[in-house]
Amino acid sequence: MDVVNAGRTPATANACDVLIIGGGPAGSTAAALLAQQGRRVIVLEKAHHPRFHIGESLLPLNLPLFDRLGVRDEIDRVSIRKYGVEFNSPAHPAPVTLEFAEAWDPGFPHAYQVRRSEFDHILLRNAVRCGADVREGVRATQVRFGDDRRVVVGARTDDGATIEIDARFLIDASGRDTVLATQFGWKRRNPRHDSAALFGHFEGARRLSGRAEGHISIFWFEHGWFWFIPLADGMTSIGAVCGSRYLRSRTKDVETFFRDTIALCPQLVERLDGARLVAPPTATGNYSYDSSRASGRNYLMLGDAFAFIDPVFSSGVFLAMNSAFVGADVVATCLDRPAEADAALRRFDRTMTRGPRVFSWFIYRVTTPAMRELFMHPRNLFGVKAAVLSVLAGDIFRGTPIGSRLLLFRAIYYAGCVLDFRRTWVAWRRRRRRLHEAAQTSGAV
Repeated sequence: MDVVNAGRTPATANACDVLIIGGGPAGSTAAALLAQQGRRVIVLEKAHHPRFHIGESLLPLNLPLFDRLGVRDEIDRVSIRKYGVEFNSPAHPAPVTLEFAEAWDPGFPHAYQVRRSEFDHILLRNAVRCGADVREGVRATQVRFGDDRRVVVGARTDDGATIEIDARFLIDASGRDTVLATQFGWKRRNPRHDSAALFGHFEGARRLSGRAEGHISIFWFEHGWFWFIPLADGMTSIGAVCGSRYLRSRTKDVETFFRDTIALCPQLVERLDGARLVAPPTATGNYSYDSSRASGRNYLMLGDAFAFIDPVFSSGVFLAMNSAFVGADVVATCLDRPAEADAALRRFDRTMTRGPRVFSWFIYRVTTPAMRELFMHPRNLFGVKAAVLSVLAGDIFRGTPIGSRLLLFRAIYYAGCVLDFRRTWVAWRRRRRRLHEAAQTSGAV
C-alpha cells in the first residue's frame, strides 16, 4: 500500500523547505528528522513501497540510529539477529567466525538481517508519521538551481503528468540513480576497484545453528567472493561479487551462469544442497563509484547518491543513514544560520569521504592472500582484532580509540605481503590487469 501524504492534507502548492529525491534509508531518515524540526519536507520516490532492494545485511552501529528514529522494535519484529561473520576460504580446512561482541566496544553485539522491502517501508512510513509529504511513483527528471538560492526540480508521475517543485534546499538520496552526480557529470567509476554482482534468493539453504543462525557467511572463490545472508522468512540471499571481466564472459542466460558460478565454490554448494532458487537472479555491473562533490550551498548528496563501494562489509545502509543524520543537521544550519553554512558543509564533506575511505582500505585488499590469512587466523595482538571488528561493526564516527591499532593491523598486513611475496605479486599483477581491462572496456558510469 502506498504511503503518499498519509495522515496529512495534500499540498496545494509544490513548494517546500526541503525536497528529497529518493525514499530509501537515507531519504526516509533525512525526511523524518527534518519534518521533526518542523520543516515542510517533500519526498519524491520513483517506486511504490514495499519494493525489492538488495543490501539486506546491516551493521551493529545501525541500532543507535534506529533508536533515535523510534523504529527499532518494528525492525526487530521483521528481522533476524546477526551476531557475527563467518569466513570460508578454499585454502583453509575450516571456517572462522568473528562476533561483534569481541569489538573494542562490546556494547553493540548484534545487527540485523532484513528484507529490504520491509525495512525500507518501515522507514518510509516513519517519515510520514513525522510529517513528511511522501509522494510515490514520482521520478525526478531535472534539477535547476536559481540565483536566488532556490532549487526547482522537474518530475514525472506514473500516469505521465509533469510537475515542478520549488524548494529552499535539495537532498539527493536517489541511490544508484545518482541524479545530481549524473546530471552535472560528477559521477566517476572507482579506478581502484572493478566489481560486478550476481544475486538471487534461495529457499532451504542450510544455515548455521543456534545463535549463529543469523550470521552472514562470506565465501572466497577464484573470481571474488559470495555472500550468504539468512532472512527471517526462511529465505537466504546469495550473491557473488566478482570482477566485471568475469561477468562479461557470460555466454549463457543469467540463471545458468549464476549456478555455474556457485559451482566454483564447493563450500557454498554444500550449503545449498537441496535448496531452491525462488526467482530469476539479477546481474549488475559498475558496482563501485563516487562523485567529485557531495554538497553545495543548497544541496547535499546522501548515501549511494554520492558513492557506492563493494558490499563485502555490509556498510551501505549504515553509511546512508549516518549521512542522513549528519545531513539533517547541516540543512538546519544552512537554512537557519547561513553564516555557519560553509563550515558545516566542509564537515559534511569530510564525513561523506571518511566512511568509504575507511572501509575501502579493507575492500581493496580483501581478496589478497595476505588479507585472507589475517581473517582466517585472527589474533588480538595489542587489540588489533578488536579494532578491526569495530570497523566491521561500523564504529568509525564516534571517536573510539582504535586508530593506532588499525595502523598496526596495516603494518602486519604489509609484513605478510612481504613474507609471502610470490603469491602477493601474482595477485597484484592479476588485479592490475583486471583494472586495466575494465578501464579500457567500460563506458561512462
